[in-house]
Amino acid sequence: MKPDEIKILIVDDERYNINVLVDILKPDYRTIVAKNGEEALKRTMTAPLPDLILLDIMMPGMDGYEVCRQLKSDPKTCFIPVIFITAMTETEDETKGLELGAIDYITKPVSPPIVRARVKNHLALKLALEKIETQKEKLDEQNKALIEAARLREDVERITRHDIKTPLNAVIGFSQFLMMADNLTDAQLDGLKTIEDAGYRILNIINLSVDLFKMERGIYPFTPAIVNLLLVINKIIIETRELVRLRNLSVNVSIKGIPVDKNDIFTVQGDELLCYSMLANLIKNALEASPEGETISIILDEDEDAALITIHNKGVVPVDIRENFFDIYVTSGKETGTGLGTYSAKLIAETQNGRISMTTSETEGTYVTIKLPK
Repeated sequence: MKPDEIKILIVDDERYNINVLVDILKPDYRTIVAKNGEEALKRTMTAPLPDLILLDIMMPGMDGYEVCRQLKSDPKTCFIPVIFITAMTETEDETKGLELGAIDYITKPVSPPIVRARVKNHLALKLALEKIETQKEKLDEQNKALIEAARLREDVERITRHDIKTPLNAVIGFSQFLMMADNLTDAQLDGLKTIEDAGYRILNIINLSVDLFKMERGIYPFTPAIVNLLLVINKIIIETRELVRLRNLSVNVSIKGIPVDKNDIFTVQGDELLCYSMLANLIKNALEASPEGETISIILDEDEDAALITIHNKGVVPVDIRENFFDIYVTSGKETGTGLGTYSAKLIAETQNGRISMTTSETEGTYVTIKLPK
């Protein structure tokens, strides 16, 4: 706002005092005057409203205190800064004015430099507060828009998940129905089992997308149970056997340095589906990152208070993503990578009251270690 657009109301019952203040302020601001309290209230309501009011206290009829009280009790005028101009110098007089809502107190006879400085400072403060309020209103609108967008996204995702699940259930159900036939070859059974497993994996991904949303907001209803990780790991190894074959890799699983036996168990307190999703992502990442012909090691161990699962491959994490390896959408050198695998693994580990870490080097390769409650 330009200075000559700023409107200042001067209220005093003495013409001399009005003239003095008008002479001080008129070169820089638009001034209007009132000679008593009743007239001051009427002129205040004349559009546009004053940007600041200089108000005498001692006036016949309605005094400045009452004018200030009425101004501050009206939502239309309560935000207008009021500066008392008065010959009253007692501390209790000043205190009363400030308690009624005045922002400053100037004593008569007025000093022109002080009046100009006080008016300038309070107008600048009023302008700053108005900008803050405008920004707050914009932020409130943006926040409402974001909340609405998030709600719409959730609705779309929920509908999408429902629309995907319906035909997916048919795929799983029909493959199971076909497997009941007694005239199938082993190859045909294996093919149908692959279709069934793929259907379940997609179904798990859909369900997990809902769970990740809850984990991000800290509202996932985690109920720990005993999970045998060896069964989970064996299932993942079977599902990734084609990738292992194509890259000429091998996968070794050990407990405390000893190769696992078919009768071994290794349990944690967790959620089986979450453990499956977390380890499937990390093991697949290790298989894809490993140089061809190498070995991926899955090492199971424990310390005093936690079970340790370490996945090692001879590949090296690129320098540009080492610091934010577990952040969302972080990926490097993978044409089909989404950057959600390690992010979801970290989220799942923490949801199960665990934690996850990564170390990598040219000489040692990459180790990803998960700690979960025993």
